[in-house]
Amino acid sequence: MRSFLEKSSDHHSQVLSVDRVLHHGRTAFQDVLIFENRLFGKVLVLDGVIQLTEWDNHIYHEMIAHVPLMAHGLAERVLIIGGGDGGALREVLKHPVREVVLIEIDREVIELSQRFFPDVSAGAFSDPRSTVIVSDGIEYIAETESHFDVVIIDSTDPIGPGEQLFSEVFYRRCRSRLSPGGIVVVQSGVGFHQPEPLANVCDRLAGVFGTAKPFLAPVPTYAAGALALVAAGSSGKALRPPKKILQEQFRPLEGKTRYYRPEVHRAAFTMAPVFGQGRT
Repeated sequence: MRSFLEKSSDHHSQVLSVDRVLHHGRTAFQDVLIFENRLFGKVLVLDGVIQLTEWDNHIYHEMIAHVPLMAHGLAERVLIIGGGDGGALREVLKHPVREVVLIEIDREVIELSQRFFPDVSAGAFSDPRSTVIVSDGIEYIAETESHFDVVIIDSTDPIGPGEQLFSEVFYRRCRSRLSPGGIVVVQSGVGFHQPEPLANVCDRLAGVFGTAKPFLAPVPTYAAGALALVAAGSSGKALRPPKKILQEQFRPLEGKTRYYRPEVHRAAFTMAPVFGQGRT
């Protein structure tokens, strides 16, 4: 294999050179490809879709973790659904949380990520505050009686194993597991190429929470370079707090992030008309 082609639509694809294939196989749930690229470093691909690279994964993981935790301000218990690479877990643990529960359906994704991408999790799986459960996130949400301050849905795209994580039924169950003032954030694809899925996520979350606000993370690896995420709160808590409040809360994180800053947090919610402005 000399190159990898990722097709984002019928009219757009991107190609990465493959310097060396490190792993290619199928788990019980999905096809997994890991290869090296001279620019992006090691690349993780699930079912033909790039999930992360060594070069720019920090942007995605910092935004999906710090935006909801900083907006909440006092999160103690966090639930991550998906995120078997450990990157979101790594970022959440930079906050003074009491416990983080990570639910990943595919054990092999966790094992392969720790083997080939140890710097992505950076020891997060061994942190005493981490609880890792290999299970279906749908089933976990339906059965657990625990409550969380923040729920992060760090899933693949709405196909294959991650498809049901984008349903209104699932979002309602997530809301039932949120503590008062809780926040949920959802990975929602690339808005330029996938405007309908983004609109669907906004509509469904707004139908459950009353309001939903999209924000952007510029991740060069992803098709079109702008990944959309959507945040929603159970009590109308401000998702874009005033700059002064964010700066105060950010002080303990100074020097611990490479992309996220209070200014970035607020700017990320300023959406071009092509993406819409969320739903209220």
